[in-house]
Amino acid sequence: MDVAILEKKLARAMGRAIGDFNMIAEGDRILVAVSGGKDSYTMLHLLRELAEKAPVQFELEVVNIDQGHPGYPADVLRDYMAREGHRFTMIEEDTYSIVTEKIPENKTYCSLCSRLRRGILYRVASELRCNKIALGHHRDDVIQTFLLNLLFAGQLGAMPPKLVANSGHIVLRPLLYCAEEDIAAFADAKQFPILPCDLCGSQDNLQRKVVGRMLDQFERDRPGTKSSMLAALQNVRPSQLLDRDLWAQLGLEVARDVPESFGAAGHGAELAPLITPTRLARRTG
Repeated sequence: MDVAILEKKLARAMGRAIGDFNMIAEGDRILVAVSGGKDSYTMLHLLRELAEKAPVQFELEVVNIDQGHPGYPADVLRDYMAREGHRFTMIEEDTYSIVTEKIPENKTYCSLCSRLRRGILYRVASELRCNKIALGHHRDDVIQTFLLNLLFAGQLGAMPPKLVANSGHIVLRPLLYCAEEDIAAFADAKQFPILPCDLCGSQDNLQRKVVGRMLDQFERDRPGTKSSMLAALQNVRPSQLLDRDLWAQLGLEVARDVPESFGAAGHGAELAPLITPTRLARRTG
């Protein structure tokens, strides 16, 4: 696909996510967390383009964390940011030593590593007077997280598009409607200088990687599966779930009957709407 067409497709998807969840407002100062991977490079590129033409004024502060990985090519990222003219800050924090000391070699590093990284980002966001933090999670990350929670954590949950952290900062995921394959193709066409992850990225037995490979196989066998799964996360039917607390919160005593055609291709739009929190509020308000 032509790079201009690809960029337009990604920008449209990101703009829809930002609009759907009111992610950006006048006067925002957004810390853009850049890891050196394809996702965060793409997010930064699209956000800067949006900042130049958006009807609201907002500022970007680009931050990378050098976590002390041996051989980390920090200068590659510094040089790129200087060439592109970004307001860039690199934070040097040796979380690598902490993670490798605390986590046995055959266990996954991701949980502790991400907690340490988030804490650093919250602190730096305060230092740079940023009220929001943008992360580069995309559609495939959202779907994988949903399946990981379903299969291994015993709960239904994905990645919120917008949340308030304990620090008070608002965390944004503007790429949540963007497909990973589109991001990869765009990053390749733009020749972003990708930095490798030598910690969790080198662990092939991660549950997330296993689930990712499973999803990729589903997509190959039945193209459109990932898009359908994302649509499902936007079309939640609470009365068809088994969460007693949720039923109580919604004031439900009984679920409506669902036509047998539910789930058949092309019939979802014809189904009578079930109770959702929004509809319930309108009904009882």
